[in-house]
Parts: sequence; structure tokens; C-alpha cells
Amino acid sequence: MSEKTSSDTWRDRFLCFALFYATFSKDPSTKVGCVITDSLNRPIGFGTNGFARTYQHDEATFGDRVEKYKRVLHAEENAIYNATKEVRGGTAYISHPPCLHCSHVLAQNGISKVVSIKPTGEFADRWCIKETTFELDALGVEFEVVERPSSDSIVKALDQWQKTVIG
Repeated sequence: MSEKTSSDTWRDRFLCFALFYATFSKDPSTKVGCVITDSLNRPIGFGTNGFARTYQHDEATFGDRVEKYKRVLHAEENAIYNATKEVRGGTAYISHPPCLHCSHVLAQNGISKVVSIKPTGEFADRWCIKETTFELDALGVEFEVVERPSSDSIVKALDQWQKTVIG
């Protein structure tokens, strides 16, 4: 009989997936990933920050912050758009805390919990975690900020994935 997986292990694994998915972003300055799970911990949506599928990719637009922000879709939005089923009641695992707009998008779509990695470095300098915390609380969405999963957690998650998927 297999051992029951702890909620912290699930959390760390889905945050690892969000970090991995962030690497798909073509944005050279900020890469964000989001994984949405249903109430049974099944991943149902993945997203990264970037332009719409039909947008003619232009490196210069990524370099112009003002123009980029007019066009970019955030990871949370893309995870909802890419979801394979209704996200209501789900949890969003995000590599960065959500902006206020995405906090509202997640709440509007019925996400009941958001888990993000605590910002560090340059991102922490320009981010107000208290503002996100206040906004999500006002929207009735549970919010948990955690330290970045250890590299050991990432390796364990990948090993488990390999055993499950590849055999």
C-alpha cells in the first residue's frame, strides 16, 4: 500500500510545475507560470505570461514595457483559458503573487485558493505583497505565500512524474 501524499507535498509539486511552466514564457524580463487544480488535486489548467496565440510575435514588443503591457496575457488568465474543465472551486498555484487584475480574474472564475511563491530579489523590490493579500481577502479567496520549493522537492516531483508517465 502506498503512503498518502501530504498537502505540503502536493503544494510543492504544483508550485514546481508552475515554475517549470514559467520557462515557456518568451518574455525576457518576467516569466510567470500558473497551474490550476480541481478539488481532487488534478491539474486542469496551465498558463504562462505571453501574447495571444494569433499575435505575430515581435521581439521588439517584448522590449518595450509600455507596449508589452498593453498586449500580454497573464499566466493566470491563460491557465483559465486553457483549462480542460470548470475551474470553480479550484486552486491556482503561481510562480509569483498575482497582480490585482488577476486576483479579480481568479475570483470571478471561482478559484477558491491561491498559492504563490514568496517574491525575492528585484521582483520583491517592486511588488507589494500586502496589497495582493488584502485584495484576495476582500474577494473571499484564500491566499498562501510560501518559500520557493527546494531543489530536492523539484527532483522528487520530476522522479515521481517519470515513474508515473514513463514507467
